[in-house]
Amino acid sequence: MSQRSELLTHWLSEVLNTSDFRLKPASEDASFRSYHRLFLQEKTYIVMDAPPPQEDCTPFVQVTNTLLACDINVPMIHHMNLQQGFLLLDDFGNDLYLDKLSSFSVKQLYSDAIHALVRMQSSAEVEKLPVYDDSLLRREMQLFTEWLLKKHLNIELSNEQNKSMDLLSDLLVGNALEQPQSFVHRDFHSRNLMVTKLKNPGVIDYQDAVYGPVSYDLVSLLKDCYIEWPRKEIDVWLEFYLDLLEQNGTEIDRNKFRRWFDLMGVQRHLKASGIFARLSHRDGKHGFLNDIPRTLSYIVALKADYEELLPLCSIIEESVLPEFKVFV
Repeated sequence: MSQRSELLTHWLSEVLNTSDFRLKPASEDASFRSYHRLFLQEKTYIVMDAPPPQEDCTPFVQVTNTLLACDINVPMIHHMNLQQGFLLLDDFGNDLYLDKLSSFSVKQLYSDAIHALVRMQSSAEVEKLPVYDDSLLRREMQLFTEWLLKKHLNIELSNEQNKSMDLLSDLLVGNALEQPQSFVHRDFHSRNLMVTKLKNPGVIDYQDAVYGPVSYDLVSLLKDCYIEWPRKEIDVWLEFYLDLLEQNGTEIDRNKFRRWFDLMGVQRHLKASGIFARLSHRDGKHGFLNDIPRTLSYIVALKADYEELLPLCSIIEESVLPEFKVFV
């Protein structure tokens, strides 16, 4: 047993006032965090292990309270030790959206998710959230160049390509900042939504929430890095979302929102593909590499509508996608 495991077991024994429990790995996370399912008598809980200094549980606790206040189904925190990086949480079970989505279930599951999203955006307190600013948006996009192109594929862009990427970054940052700003979960997708019997969905992994572009979470959900839907269906759900916004008193020009949505997706998918490469090289989590072709295909699909994306699409189609044998 590692020193970290011993520390966790000791903490659990203290807060539960018993050592009569079992722990099993619960899920893999795209970070330094790990999760365990705790079995205690006839109940189960989730233990979050977020080792400092790599992780800080404080934002998770703060955002949990924020989302509970607007009636979002997030796990209750039963015990915590922020200094050691341990939390004992409600267990939402094993039913990820990703595993339960199908042509039969998607309408209801996405309807529930979009209702929850609109409620977060319209009700969540945002004063204490970090701002999704110019600097953060650019740092995220640099992950594509630094980790996917340079580190994973050993690709060095030409001066002309670097200039085109700089221009694109300016465009994408401007697109993000000109939108209405609201609560942003920042990872609102099928691996962070749980199917629950009551108040579906259960929402998890929200500790990186920020105050940012209104289209961000919707594009995370509808152009999911882990599951893909036909464009016609995405259009229907996008309209459903805008209808809900209007019912809540917020009207947005629909053509303008479409552009915000599409270009926000480009920023997110550049970031995500870089993160997937980083997870492989830094953390040994190689399975995420299989999600890169799908993630970048969302960008390529836009090239007929946005000529500003053509230089990036050329890089992706000519230099990146051919290096991946599995195109999902």
